[in-house]
Amino acid sequence: MAADETEFMSWEVDVSSCDGLRQERQLSASQRRYYSFCRRKSFAAYVASKRDSSEDGVTSWCCCSQTFSEHSAIHKHVAGTHSAELQQLTQATYERLLSQLEDEPETRQPKEHQAEAVDISAWIPDVSHISEEQLQNGPGKVLLYYCYCEVEDPHVICAWQKVLCEKLNLTGKVRVATEGINGTVGGTNVATDIYIKAMHSHPVFKMDKEDFKISDGGAECFTDLKVGVYKEIVPMGVDPDSVSYQLAGVHLEPEEFHKEVEALLDKGDLCSDTILLDCRNFYESKIGQFTQCLAPNIRKFSYFPDYVDQNLELFRDKKVLMYCTGGIRCERGSAYLRSKDVCKEVYQLKGGIHKYLERFPEGFYRGKLFVFDERYAISSNDDVISDCRYCGCPWDQYKLCSTRFCCQLVLSCPSCRQDGHTACCPTCQTKGQAQCEATSHRKEECECTDGRPRIPQDV
Repeated sequence: MAADETEFMSWEVDVSSCDGLRQERQLSASQRRYYSFCRRKSFAAYVASKRDSSEDGVTSWCCCSQTFSEHSAIHKHVAGTHSAELQQLTQATYERLLSQLEDEPETRQPKEHQAEAVDISAWIPDVSHISEEQLQNGPGKVLLYYCYCEVEDPHVICAWQKVLCEKLNLTGKVRVATEGINGTVGGTNVATDIYIKAMHSHPVFKMDKEDFKISDGGAECFTDLKVGVYKEIVPMGVDPDSVSYQLAGVHLEPEEFHKEVEALLDKGDLCSDTILLDCRNFYESKIGQFTQCLAPNIRKFSYFPDYVDQNLELFRDKKVLMYCTGGIRCERGSAYLRSKDVCKEVYQLKGGIHKYLERFPEGFYRGKLFVFDERYAISSNDDVISDCRYCGCPWDQYKLCSTRFCCQLVLSCPSCRQDGHTACCPTCQTKGQAQCEATSHRKEECECTDGRPRIPQDV
């Protein structure tokens, strides 16, 4: 494998038509290094998949009904004949690397700070009067929350959150950064109530109960507990120091937002100066959205800045009404949009769809609300606005693609699943398994993510 990767350096693969990625020359210096590494790695993996070692120890490569006995020959053939496939593999590898960079917690670097022992016991509630049974069993809830504020030492907050959640038998995900905290946790009613009180009494956050979005669930909605320190509490891929949440748009209460949407719908086609913008991912808006919204075809929030950059004229001199699941993506998303200085006004739904549905369960939001846990979606109305990928019948219940290593979600109705249609797309069903096993990685891009979004400006 090392030889395959090293010798690739002498071959040039055309990247000018790479679908879904910026042309390599448009990337920043650090992004070009990442992309170049992924291109070499993908080339090496592709060549390795063609290797055919005979019993007598002689190595050759078989491709396109041809047999190659020398490294240089198979490399030249692959570089010249399979550039499109290499681009797809490179894109998948590069996207996976970006996700790892986004999701990987930062390591604690200042050594002198590690030596300081911070007593977090004062922030841990006394639960000696509560039985372990009450913390582990019984009706439960899932909490969704965030708080933008200055956090002097996020690692201390991270340690406190780990102890607190473990003590209360909570599962979920918590991101801590110098710009604040963002989390979603599940547990019993007793445990989650104690957690809310602990967040309220903490001197840094002082959160109220209204700051939490609450839905039915429990610890079973998450596989484990993940708490870490990150650069951003929501991964937009833009340095918080360059685009701060403090630049966010005007917050509208659910009642105010409802009136704005009502006025927009009343005007119909006559209203050309207002955009109702869904800043979530395409698989979220696919199963639920506000009537007559603009839903970008993006797979993750870190693609949102690039979407804005490519559509500045669309937003020029417009009034923009933004919304997302719980409000946090609108904080940074509206700040980024405002930083471009093209919109007339930028507003955002305070508390997100969660809070809107509490007030207007039969309002202008129709369909399911996608959530990032094992439930996948929650609902407040009976509308089904999406279809089964295979037969087209109304269906909005996601399942993971059945192909090993694929992490795409698929809408496949019970009838189609019974017929064996359990993969996210025909390609994944027939070729995806072999390709995934050959490259030994999880696929984050697939045929079903049509109109693949471009990469973000910042890694």
